[in-house]
Amino acid sequence: MNQKSLKTYLGIDIGSLTIKFVLIDEKAEVLYWKYERTGGRPVEAIKNGLKKVKDWIESHNPQIEICGVGTTGSGRYLIGSIVGADVIKNEITAHAKGVTHFVPEAKTVIEIGGQDSKIIILENGVVVDFALNYLCSAGTGAFLDAQAFRLGIPIEKFGEMALKSKNPTQIASRCSVFAESDMIHKQQIGHKIEDIIAGLCQGLARNYLAGVGKGKKILPPIVFLGGVSENVGMRWAFREALGQEIIVPKYNTVMGAFGVALLVKEMAPQNTKFRGFEISDKEIECDSFQCSGCPNKCEVIQAKIEGKIVARWGDRCGKWSNLRYD
Repeated sequence: MNQKSLKTYLGIDIGSLTIKFVLIDEKAEVLYWKYERTGGRPVEAIKNGLKKVKDWIESHNPQIEICGVGTTGSGRYLIGSIVGADVIKNEITAHAKGVTHFVPEAKTVIEIGGQDSKIIILENGVVVDFALNYLCSAGTGAFLDAQAFRLGIPIEKFGEMALKSKNPTQIASRCSVFAESDMIHKQQIGHKIEDIIAGLCQGLARNYLAGVGKGKKILPPIVFLGGVSENVGMRWAFREALGQEIIVPKYNTVMGAFGVALLVKEMAPQNTKFRGFEISDKEIECDSFQCSGCPNKCEVIQAKIEGKIVARWGDRCGKWSNLRYD
């Protein structure tokens, strides 16, 4: 990369277990991306992540200018208020935006993250239907991580073992508790580990389609995103269950961050709200209180930087969230 000034846009996607960063230029080319676990400490994760983005910029092109920042994911409001986001969008919008950039003709998006999963139905690049599952962990990244750990197998090798199976075991997969109990039982009666893993992958794919995908028109091209899309066993299981090719595009694990970066780029804010990389060195804390202004008694969450309130959200009426805290 040369040392000319370069306008860029930063997308951040924070979920229950991971945080993703994507930095793009004005041509929507990805300059930098990072996928990391939050360790249950989202504020520390954003501070550490921004430090890494800053270090990368300083080592590659100190003239890079952050012209806009967007956030998405379950923690988008928290992170958006801390970093000073210009755009805060839900995961459905962000993922759809990213997918249609790489696979314009996509009709179905399967996305499975750390603790949730979703399906997005597209027509001509527009979201026409979607569904989310936050209630059951079966099939999510956290559940697969737990099973890999229990079996003493690196999660990176989990899917590869499934592909070695010649006779997948039937696993009761409609519930994570039953699935784990059934796996243990099948181990005890002598089923091969690769057959158990293959059976689990098949069961989890069926569970997803019967739950999240219930009533949806799952048409090709089908795109698979999220951390679980890295698992080749789950790719195989969906391909078998649907009888269709499964597309895993580039940047499949950070597509939400890429999509929200695209949205910021298109908005092209004249003056970004980004607080700068120095936010990583400041004291940041969050707490909440219950509003007693009406019978709703909303829990209002507030973010503070160096003891100063910078944002509030969670109220239904906007009494607190609409106030200016600059």
